[in-house]
Amino acid sequence: MSIDWNHFTPLASLAGGALIGTAAAMLVLLNGRIAGISGVLGGLLRPSKGDIGWRAAFVLGLLGAPSVCLLFAVLPRPQIEAGYGTLVLAGLLVGLGTRYGSGCTSGHGVCGLSRLSPRSLVATVAFMGGGFATVFVVRHLLGI
Repeated sequence: MSIDWNHFTPLASLAGGALIGTAAAMLVLLNGRIAGISGVLGGLLRPSKGDIGWRAAFVLGLLGAPSVCLLFAVLPRPQIEAGYGTLVLAGLLVGLGTRYGSGCTSGHGVCGLSRLSPRSLVATVAFMGGGFATVFVVRHLLGI
């Protein structure tokens, strides 16, 4: 295995992680809410009175931030080496895992682990292990 040094961006990655951590900490400390994307979006799909505003602002921020970034930088064009069928199947599996695991990577991996939640540790180990195993099988055993 080798590192693609042209695309190795530890400082940008560290800054992005710090921003995500700060935003998640602010949401829980200032509003008492967990920044799990599936939970935030799920709450918008079955809204409760007085609970829509912050959820809508959160989702708009998730969608708006990349748009603002486009004003200041040229983003690299992503290269996805999978067909539409594979992408749809992957999305459905992620959605199923999110429902089965009672949360998503942001809820468990960022917010749950920072609160030392044993349930989030198990969930994070499970989805990271599943991802590692999938990449190993697809890339090294099947050669796709």
